[in-house]
Amino acid sequence: MKKNIAILCSGGDVSGMNPALKRFVEYTLEKNMQPYFIYDGYEGLIDNNIKEANYCDVSGIINRGGTKIGSARSKRFMQAKYRKIAKQNLDTLHVTMLIVLGGDGSFRGLHKFYKEHKIKFCGIPSTIDNDIAGTEYCLGVDTALNMIKYSIDAIRDTASSFKRAFIIETMGNKCGYLALISHLTSGSELCLIPEIAYDLSAYEHKFKQEIKNGRRYFIVIAAEGIKQNSIEIAQWFEEKIGIESRVNVLGHLQRGGNPTVKDRLMAYKFITYAIDGLMQNKNESVICYTESGFHHKNLDTVVNTPYQLDYELIKFISS
Repeated sequence: MKKNIAILCSGGDVSGMNPALKRFVEYTLEKNMQPYFIYDGYEGLIDNNIKEANYCDVSGIINRGGTKIGSARSKRFMQAKYRKIAKQNLDTLHVTMLIVLGGDGSFRGLHKFYKEHKIKFCGIPSTIDNDIAGTEYCLGVDTALNMIKYSIDAIRDTASSFKRAFIIETMGNKCGYLALISHLTSGSELCLIPEIAYDLSAYEHKFKQEIKNGRRYFIVIAAEGIKQNSIEIAQWFEEKIGIESRVNVLGHLQRGGNPTVKDRLMAYKFITYAIDGLMQNKNESVICYTESGFHHKNLDTVVNTPYQLDYELIKFISS
């Protein structure tokens, strides 16, 4: 008898989910399993929006951002009565294994689901914030960084034509990873992230001196979780530095876009290790990636460990 396995996407979508869905279908069928798609995340799991998947469902999606099966944030899933309904829906279809592509909030919901109903699962870190404890990489991060790179490079084209400061705001919630990596790889003049306390007045003399020495523009990368909003930073440049300023909030364009080669490859690997782990009775894990490779880590450890940005990266801008 075939083993039935399902997959869902939860929380914010990322580029890399569609390549993951493609590998999921192809690899499970190769292993003589029956794959199911759960549409619209935990909401679809509650509403029984679950369908068998086959090769035709994933044809031509590897180059598309977002997720073909939809995603959602579910308040209902945080209630025990709806998790019970979700389990009944899986039981009706004889689905015994579940893969969840999502972030911290998605895993916390999954943690409660497992404790109550013991459904075998594997979580795959999928958030551009890259803020999951235990893994150095989350699916979708490389594509997001490339979208930011394209945006910064385009803004620099116009910045170099005017004497202006451009404040570019990135996503990341309370994690400054996207902003920090973008700063280090774009040559911007200032990076502001939640992990490092800052005082803009400390830059006043330096920036004014640079203008006297011929600097025509400034590029500032600001993470959305810092103490000041981007408009306040732009006002500081105009009032204290004396340079016209513009704000560019990159917003949700960071979550879309054609998945990069890295994210397609990481999706392939994440899914393969997830399915192999479930077949080897690793029944409650999250696939985490570090320099030493892929590892199955206990969900309890992942969701109860605060994420910390790599100290080496922080050191690059705090020294």
